[in-house]
Amino acid sequence: MNIRNIGLVGYGEVGKIFGAALQGRTGIATVGAWDLKFADAAMRAGEQAHARKAGVTVHGSMQALCAASDLIISAVTASNTLAVAQEAAPHIRRGALFLDLNSASPGTKQQAGAVIDAAGGRYVEAGVMTSVPPYGIKVPMLLGGASAAELAAVLAGWGMDAKPVSEQLGVASAIKMCRSVMIKGLEALVIESYTTAREYGVEEYVLPTLAETFPSIDWQKQGAYLFSRVVQHGKRRAEEMREAANTVREAGFEPFMSAAIADKQQFVADAATAGAFKDVAKDARWQEYADRLIEHSRRKHK
Repeated sequence: MNIRNIGLVGYGEVGKIFGAALQGRTGIATVGAWDLKFADAAMRAGEQAHARKAGVTVHGSMQALCAASDLIISAVTASNTLAVAQEAAPHIRRGALFLDLNSASPGTKQQAGAVIDAAGGRYVEAGVMTSVPPYGIKVPMLLGGASAAELAAVLAGWGMDAKPVSEQLGVASAIKMCRSVMIKGLEALVIESYTTAREYGVEEYVLPTLAETFPSIDWQKQGAYLFSRVVQHGKRRAEEMREAANTVREAGFEPFMSAAIADKQQFVADAATAGAFKDVAKDARWQEYADRLIEHSRRKHK
């Protein structure tokens, strides 16, 4: 497998991390990117300047990126997973690989794979098993698809932690999505429990009981971390949980919990967009986040 030119679709947090880290890796000649922000008059200059400073070639369209790439890495929001594959398919070079990092349901990944494969590309799904920061390109990933094992060997040569789990599309995503129900669910539960306890003034009683039941977890520290992650990335997490709900639904079950988790993540995301946490430091105590959420809810219900 000869991969010399990489194209990133999506130049957000993940795209920026991968774009910088892949520079100079064995066998890689160029790393390029395409993002809708490159065409946005309000964001174009800053985003393109960031890319060029990182050594990432700025492409003016999906067509240009596909024409220049042996491997296309899709790193967009979950809701755009299929749309990106559909946009890339008419332009992808025959035999080029399409690595889909997005947090989407098995059914969505299978649809995206069918579109890319029908166009002559080779689709590989990835289940990214934890937050990319602070791991960078060493973030653990599970790969699925006919070319998963072959691509995993190449990625390992670049210092990435990619393991093939199945030639069948959907398996890697199912693993990822089932994990997300637990992880994003814990975030939602902590936010709801802690904020409610804070409003009633009983947090000093509640958290010690959690520590008694689960003594290996620092509930104060973990609470602050979970609040901060949802405040920073709630919109993206809500989208992922809607895909998790689709995963549960595709399995034949009603996604009561996954849908509720998505709603809680979206609620916090909307509060952040409204400025509820604008003066809260990323390393703040959970109580500061909870107090702002309480204030935001009170304003909404006046």
